[in-house]
Amino acid sequence: MITGSSDSAEPTDAAEHITVPDAEVEDAPVLVALNMPAGGVPDVIAGERELGRAATALAAGTGPAAIDAERASGYRYGQRAYLIQIRREGSGTWLIDPIACPDLSPIAEVITDVEWILHAATQDLPCLAEVGLHPTRLFDTELGGRLVGLPRVGLAAVVEHYLGLSLAKEHSAVDWSTRPLPEPWLRYAALDVEVLVQVRDLMADDLAAQNKMHWAEQEFDSLTRFTGPPIRLEPWRRTSGLHKVRNRRGAAMVRELWQTRDAIALEHDIAPGRVMPDATLVDLALRSPKTEADISQDGSSRVSKSVRRYQREWL
Repeated sequence: MITGSSDSAEPTDAAEHITVPDAEVEDAPVLVALNMPAGGVPDVIAGERELGRAATALAAGTGPAAIDAERASGYRYGQRAYLIQIRREGSGTWLIDPIACPDLSPIAEVITDVEWILHAATQDLPCLAEVGLHPTRLFDTELGGRLVGLPRVGLAAVVEHYLGLSLAKEHSAVDWSTRPLPEPWLRYAALDVEVLVQVRDLMADDLAAQNKMHWAEQEFDSLTRFTGPPIRLEPWRRTSGLHKVRNRRGAAMVRELWQTRDAIALEHDIAPGRVMPDATLVDLALRSPKTEADISQDGSSRVSKSVRRYQREWL
C-alpha cells in the first residue's frame, strides 16, 4: 500500500527496473479458466413438463446436490429468487425459473433429504424457502473455508484454492429479473454450481485433517434452521448518512421519508435505493422542502428522475 500524498513526489521510473525473481514466476500457480459448463449451457426450465423432467433426472442422480440462487438485489424489492441452479452427479445441471414455475414441489420431493452444497448459505436459504425448498442436511463451502482458515472465502477464491480454476464473477450483480436471461448470464449461473461437489470433498478432507469436521457439522446443521436475519424494529435507523441529522425533528423526517420510500418500492417492486438513494433522503430531511419545486431546487445530480416522479409523496 502506498501512503502519503503523491503531490510532492518526484517523477520516477524506478518501476521500470523492478524485476520478479525467476523462482517467484515459476512458483506462481497457473490458473485454468472455467468458461463453459461441461455439458454446455442448459435451457431454462419454465414449464411443468420440463420441471417434471428435471425432477426425474435429479432423482436418478447420486450424491449431494450443488445449489445456488440468483436474486435481483439492487433492482427489485425484497430478495426473492429469479433463477435456481441445481447440479447433481449423473443428472447434470438444471436452471429453473421460479417465477414461471412457482410450484417447485416436484424438485423439493427429490432433494429435501439429499445433502445440499451451497456457498454462503445464509444468502440463499431464505429465498429458497420462499419457493418451498428446505434442506435437511447441507455443506456451506464459504463457512467451511472460514473454519479451514482460507485467507479468502469468496466462491472464486475457494475454487481457485482447491481446483486451480479461474471462475469469472462479472455477472454477479446484474438484474436477474430480466427476461429472457442472456446466454452469458446463464453460462455464469451454471458455472456457479459446476465444481461445488469437488470443492466440498476437498474441503471436507481439510476439515477432517484439522479435526474440525465435527465442529463444521454442528454449524452446518444449525444452518438448516436458518430463516433469515432478525427483523429490525426500526430499520430506518440504518439509513446511510443518518449521523448528519442532529435533531429529533430531522430524525423524524428521515423516518417518514424512509417509510414513504419503502411503501413506494413495495408497490412498484423496485429496490428502495432506486426510488431514492439514502444520500438524497438525508439531504431532503436536512433541507426540509416545503413545495415540490424545493425538492430539486439545489440542482444536485442526486435528485434523480424517480425522486421527482414521486415528489408529491415526499412532502
